[in-house]
Amino acid sequence: MTLEHIQAQFQTAVREGGVPPAGLLRGRLAERGLRAYQHAYPTRLSEALADNYGALAQALGDAAFDELARAYLQTHPPTEPSIRWFGHAMPVFMDRWADLPHPALADLARLDWALRGAFDAAEHPTLDPETLAALAPEAWATQILKPQPHVQLLGLQWAVGPTWHALTAARESGQEAELPEPEALAHQLLVWRHEHKTQWRSLEADEAQALCVALQEPLSLADWLALQGETRLPQAVAWLQRWALDGLLREH
Repeated sequence: MTLEHIQAQFQTAVREGGVPPAGLLRGRLAERGLRAYQHAYPTRLSEALADNYGALAQALGDAAFDELARAYLQTHPPTEPSIRWFGHAMPVFMDRWADLPHPALADLARLDWALRGAFDAAEHPTLDPETLAALAPEAWATQILKPQPHVQLLGLQWAVGPTWHALTAARESGQEAELPEPEALAHQLLVWRHEHKTQWRSLEADEAQALCVALQEPLSLADWLALQGETRLPQAVAWLQRWALDGLLREH
């Protein structure tokens, strides 16, 4: 039996629990060691999910979140080298999980994950409002409209903003959160990072569509403005100014 085969068997025994294959372990000490690993493995991964989904874990409570985490682990074992990225499929899993207390929790998880992603994402030199305003007219044909890597648009079906605010207030005060009843509301949520702080806000449909175009493919400012049409030109310029002020845009 090769070392690689032994390692694979040990990994399966840790992940799946139960009795290991005959000959894998020698002695009671090794058996106790395996049981320790079998207990620690799901516990540590549940803790990692709670770290990646802090608001969701707070909303559910320890016991309910651990149940969710272990159910997720059964169908989505970690595949990335870093535990930081464990849980990327959690929102979709929650959409299908029959024991989810409320469907809005899946959208809360989407916001959770997006904010963590925005915090970790790269940052390039920013196109600030002053630089945007100083662009010569001919430069609008060559200046590429390109959002920062941390900019994300989330399509949500529930208004989870009030829940997020309630959880944040409870965490800061050290008190129990009183969560409002979520409202069913299809909308787009913008998530980004500015000056080392993650942020989010709801977008009207027109602004969301305009930003989505910029996220999909690199366009010059002139080409992007042309797509908005003459009637929306003042509004489009206002969006650009707001995006530059919020640090959403790359300079190059």
